[in-house]
Amino acid sequence: SIIRRQRQELKLLIAELKDRDRELNDMVAVHERHIQAWEDDRQKILTLAERCSLLTSELNERNAVIKSLTKKLQVLETQHNDSKITLENTQQKFKELTQKVADSSVHCQALEEKNQSLHCSILELSAKTSQLQAREQELLTMLQLKDKALIETTDQISEVTSKFKTLESALRAAKLEEFSRNREQQDLKLTLNDVVVQVNKMKDILSEKMKESSNHQEEISHLKQENGCLRSELILAVEEAQRKDQLYQFTKSKQVRIEKELSSLRQVCVKQQRDLHFLHINLDSSEDSRQ
Repeated sequence: SIIRRQRQELKLLIAELKDRDRELNDMVAVHERHIQAWEDDRQKILTLAERCSLLTSELNERNAVIKSLTKKLQVLETQHNDSKITLENTQQKFKELTQKVADSSVHCQALEEKNQSLHCSILELSAKTSQLQAREQELLTMLQLKDKALIETTDQISEVTSKFKTLESALRAAKLEEFSRNREQQDLKLTLNDVVVQVNKMKDILSEKMKESSNHQEEISHLKQENGCLRSELILAVEEAQRKDQLYQFTKSKQVRIEKELSSLRQVCVKQQRDLHFLHINLDSSEDSRQ
């Protein structure tokens, strides 16, 4: 009975030892699994640390790029403000040139009207001068006829005197007629002198008008040249304004592209910060679990 009891106890001890061995094997397996998980977590942590360093360096590079792009953006904003000021100055200069061209056009039109009126006056004076010249020619013809008639009358008087000495009454009548003709001739000569003086005055006035017309024509040509220069300057100013407007549009489009790139970079930075924060949380949780 003692041997049976001891065998029974031995069986119980062996069963307990087997249970303890089984528990130890389970604990060893669990411990090995924990070690393997810890090793996996350690490899993951090392990988995450390397990736974190890479992301940190990339983040620093992106920050440097963002700083450089910010500086470029400030420079572009300064250039944009300068371009806007230059555009405003060019528009003001364009308005002044337009007003100057309009004033020159009005002045040129007034001078052309004055030149037209002077040309009409010159034509009238030319017509009046031609009429006076015709009148002068007519008076000269009449004077020649009178002289011819006077010569003929003198011949007749001499012939009548030689032939008819007794006809004193006819001679007196002839002398009276000669006196009247001489008076008429003197009157005609005075009239002719007045006409000549008036014609000379008209010629002087015509020459002065011609000089004034030539001066006005020179002034008109000078104003036309100045107007052409102003128009060319205005065209150049318009082209410069268009070029500056194109430069402003290019700068604006470039600014829009840079802003888009900055927004995309900001989004990437936000995503990377989120990933980094998530990695930090995972790293903390893995350290806690390892501890």
